[in-house]
Amino acid sequence: MIKKVVIPAAGQGTRMKHLCKNKPKSLICVQQKPFLAYLFDNLLAAGYKEFILVVGFLAEQMEKFLKDFGYKATIVNQFDILGPKEKEYGTLCPLKCVRDLIGNENFLWVCGDNLFSVRDLKAIGINDDYIYVGSSITEHPEKYGVLLTDKQGVLKEIVEKPKEYIGNLVNKGLYKFTPEIFKQIPKVRLSPRGEYELTDAITEMAKQGKVKVKMLQDFWLDFGNPGDIIKVSNFLKNKKTCK
Repeated sequence: MIKKVVIPAAGQGTRMKHLCKNKPKSLICVQQKPFLAYLFDNLLAAGYKEFILVVGFLAEQMEKFLKDFGYKATIVNQFDILGPKEKEYGTLCPLKCVRDLIGNENFLWVCGDNLFSVRDLKAIGINDDYIYVGSSITEHPEKYGVLLTDKQGVLKEIVEKPKEYIGNLVNKGLYKFTPEIFKQIPKVRLSPRGEYELTDAITEMAKQGKVKVKMLQDFWLDFGNPGDIIKVSNFLKNKKTCK
């Protein structure tokens, strides 16, 4: 059983606009509880025991959140390790910060502004030698990273936001990693948008035939824009539970 989960939550969440001026976006409340609390609840219900929370923007509020809600997690401050986002930025940065804490164990990776069901969180925790990418079919693949696989479900390539249709199986940002992912960090260069991308490290592993796709069975909720607050709230009301 995989025990460790890395939760990147260092960003300010600029797409949330004024709502994140004085608060990390994952701490914005939905149904009178911070969004991040729903993620922690589902991870615990799925059987995961050890959490590494990567913080940065208003890190002290993250520490208070853990204390107020009784969650236990090892806090890693990305900005203390790598400097402010103006110096180094991208989805690969949290990975750089947790290497020593992970060691030689397999681990789960789920962003602090995403929510998945307990069933899907359990299902992706496959304790073998492959990396797994949580995925689903979408009507708008041009908004995501499209996953190109062989007939056995082994990942060949991730194509970010393709302008032309190449497939509708997309990356939903839920991963199970092996410690081999850390060896790919030195190979990653700045992307065209000036960031260090986690998907570039995954692509390097895919070239070695070591990445598989895992279809999500339930929902994926993103918490990036003000409109998502209403969407998540309505989802919780209608489902009565997000598990």
